[in-house]
Amino acid sequence: MSISIRNIDHHIAGVAAANTSGRTQDVTNPATGAVTGKVGLADAAQVDAAVAAAQAAFPKWADTPPIRRARVMFKFLELLNQHKDELAHLITAEHGKVFTDAQGEVSRGIDIVEFACGIPQLLKGDFTDQVSTGIDNWTLRQPLGVVAGITPFNFPVMVPMWMFPVAIAAGNTFVLKPSPSDPSASLMMAELLKQAGLPDGVFNVVQGDKAAVDALLEHPDVKAISFVGSTPIANYIYETGARHGKRVQALGGAKNHMVVMPDADIDQAVDALIGAGYGSAGERCMAISVAVLVGDVADRLLPKLIERTKTLKVLDGRNLAAEMGPIVTRAAHERITGYIAQGEKEGAKLLVDGRQFDGSQAGEGCGDGFWMGGTLFDHVTPEMRIYKEEIFGPVLGCVRVATFKDAVDLINAHEFGNGVSCFTRDGNVAREFGRRIQVGMVGINVPIPVPMAWHGFGGWKKSLFGDMHAYGEEGVRFYTKQKSIMQRWPESIGKGAEFVMPTAK
Repeated sequence: MSISIRNIDHHIAGVAAANTSGRTQDVTNPATGAVTGKVGLADAAQVDAAVAAAQAAFPKWADTPPIRRARVMFKFLELLNQHKDELAHLITAEHGKVFTDAQGEVSRGIDIVEFACGIPQLLKGDFTDQVSTGIDNWTLRQPLGVVAGITPFNFPVMVPMWMFPVAIAAGNTFVLKPSPSDPSASLMMAELLKQAGLPDGVFNVVQGDKAAVDALLEHPDVKAISFVGSTPIANYIYETGARHGKRVQALGGAKNHMVVMPDADIDQAVDALIGAGYGSAGERCMAISVAVLVGDVADRLLPKLIERTKTLKVLDGRNLAAEMGPIVTRAAHERITGYIAQGEKEGAKLLVDGRQFDGSQAGEGCGDGFWMGGTLFDHVTPEMRIYKEEIFGPVLGCVRVATFKDAVDLINAHEFGNGVSCFTRDGNVAREFGRRIQVGMVGINVPIPVPMAWHGFGGWKKSLFGDMHAYGEEGVRFYTKQKSIMQRWPESIGKGAEFVMPTAK
């Protein structure tokens, strides 16, 4: 049976915009390997058209009262809840993650929209009466202008929603450049925003690759860039955007550790490692990729972890029994396979080899998909590439340490500082871990400590370039600029010029 191949283009000034660059990229179903679409790759001219549409829409949208902007967000929220399963199906079809995980992604994105609905409260400033004799002082927050988001393949709904709901609610206009690997969800979100009553040009989508990214980074009318992706690209985004005078928030890579203390509940720890290590095929910036086994816990934990890894239900994501789906692309599959071979070469003990998984076991028509089972290494050391580098796949490495202090020192020495977890029953260990660990997001008996919508997301060290975390109140600050106003009236102004620095009187 032939498969219909769709053209996936752009959304500019409230309407679908055909690609004009002449360049496209295949969109595949990772479960079957079949090409299902051709996504247009924008050139600088098409990026300029999107920015121009956003720039034209900005003055009126910025002047719209926050309560009216919030009402659009409320309507968008209503539509998202009506269509959330359709969005989840789009994610599964192009990314490959299992449907229930895709539903969870959409739900976490919806949380941010709910937060953005409170923008009238979030934009409130401060006021001081009589800051000096006859003078009052207050602050307010105003939007930046046209802002852009560059988002990764692994969360095609949630990560864009980390950005645009807050940015738009705050009065900015937005240009989204999603991943070309799974672009369809971005267009559905654009359509739902239009149905919610968002004025044309306030939200635009340009599909593309590095050419579109560079055009946004260099465009003089783009005031801020938000990015989520690998650390080398995050560093490039940060340096290039800053060099062109932009405010930049670039979230980079991760190597997330989970410490298992000797007093931990072993079954709970195994469940946590399986879910956080292999969920979404390990293609999460918050995935656990290193288990730090303290003392004698390895002898009790590893037999259960090996068995559970071997029996992982790797199936087509549409199957509701699936625990893990395919790898997103053939290139990603080849990269992960190379890391597994490198781990063997460096001397790590391969306990479970995910390369042996046969895709035909995943479901009908899946023989040509990008399949891999869970991979488990033991005796990984800090000198190995599989420890130092982000693999971004279903590969879990175990590092053995003698003491809690050794575990903390190991993690603090790593160049990444995105997420970390510790499983223990000891309250003092938990407290000391939370205080001493040099990582931005910490879980105590929580394997994936992604903060809720009102707290903000972001790591430390080479996991974040820029000063502010995503969403939450820091997201509001990122997408706005503070203005301070001092005011007095003629009747309170004394006669004569003053030549000294003003002071409170």
